[in-house]
Amino acid sequence: MLHSNLAEALAYPHGIDRYIELVRPLQVKGEMRAEVTGVHHQTAKSVTLTLAPSENWRGLRAGQFVGVSVVIDGVRETRPYSPAGSEHERNGTLELTVSTHPEGKVSRHLRDQAQPGMIVGLTAPQGQFVLPDPRPERVLLISGGSGITPVMAMLRTLCDEGYSGEIGFLNYARSPQLALYSGELAQLARRHHSLHVARGFTQGRAQGLKGRFGRKHLRAAGVDHRTAATYVCGPPTLIESVRALWAADGLKQPAVETFTAPVQRFETVAATGAVHFLASERTATNTGLPLLEQAEDAGLRPNHGCRMGICNTCATRKTEGTVRNIITGALSSACDEQIRLCVCVPVGDVALDL
Repeated sequence: MLHSNLAEALAYPHGIDRYIELVRPLQVKGEMRAEVTGVHHQTAKSVTLTLAPSENWRGLRAGQFVGVSVVIDGVRETRPYSPAGSEHERNGTLELTVSTHPEGKVSRHLRDQAQPGMIVGLTAPQGQFVLPDPRPERVLLISGGSGITPVMAMLRTLCDEGYSGEIGFLNYARSPQLALYSGELAQLARRHHSLHVARGFTQGRAQGLKGRFGRKHLRAAGVDHRTAATYVCGPPTLIESVRALWAADGLKQPAVETFTAPVQRFETVAATGAVHFLASERTATNTGLPLLEQAEDAGLRPNHGCRMGICNTCATRKTEGTVRNIITGALSSACDEQIRLCVCVPVGDVALDL
């Protein structure tokens, strides 16, 4: 009844969600949300959250990521995170393991402030970093730092499916104290004889593989990389090293995922034209900066999240004009199209429904 057209009409002009969220925030129909039901600190620089999504959540495939939204100092912030749980989780919960870094506003907020009962926003799952169907005979999962989460989801999914093929799991952390999922990985390796786990530590004198990725580390993973379907998630240096070794062996490049901010290229000196914010009835001279920054400079507060073209939170309708993607360099002149403000700069006059 609450989600009927009649209820929506009676709640005009605010909409029924405005009232539902005051008493039952998980039942709003206009967006997906989740309740934090568990908080666990595996390391001093991380937090593992168990989330119970609202009923409009439709699940995801292992390896995909979701946008997680929280309000910090009155501003809604969204960041992409890859759930670490199996896609066959029976009760439909999500597990997020968030690692912090000095400039991580959202990650530090979740580590320090998350408590059972906290409500966060969710986006639909995104990304093509997923296992194929049917499953390959051999799988090699390589990760570094927080990149362990999507491959952990893949490993848990394969184990839940009773996968009988070989699995190599090679993971890097700075030290054993900062290594995630150590206990569970050891248990899984004992339980599944076809699973080989190797861990490398880039700092200190801890037991395990020393230094950076190379052939010696690859052999420790126990799976022939020439015949395995390989998935890599981690910092650019790890991904570049893996790609170089694959290229040297004449192999097809592995599937990779990274959330490091891409290089953005834009020119401010030669910028021309104006940006028209139609819904706000404002016009600003084009400064050549990404449209998200130009909107903020004009006093607007558009929704945004990752600021690097991943989470799609800042997607806005462009009614006319041409924009250039500052990562790919591609131009787009279509009318009435959705663009991501954080990675688009105007080429001449542009009008936005903002």
